[in-house]
Amino acid sequence: MKEPKLDLTDRERKILRFIFKSNFDGSHHKQWQLDQIVRALTGGKYDEYVAYQKHGEDGPNTYSWDEGIAP
Repeated sequence: MKEPKLDLTDRERKILRFIFKSNFDGSHHKQWQLDQIVRALTGGKYDEYVAYQKHGEDGPNTYSWDEGIAP
C-alpha cells in the first residue's frame, strides 16, 4: 500500500516509520523505543527535556528516566 500524502517533514515521516515498523517484545525494549522517539523529537534539547521530566516536588531527581535496552 502506498504511503498517504500527508504534510509531514522528513523527520516526522522517519519517526512514524520507526514507531510502526518496530515490533519489540519486552517492556525494556519498548521503553528503549520510546526513548529513541523522544530523542528524535527533542533533538539537541534531549538532556534538558529529560531533566525537566525528572524534576519534581523533591528536587531535580524526584523521578527517574528509563532509557530501556536496545533490542
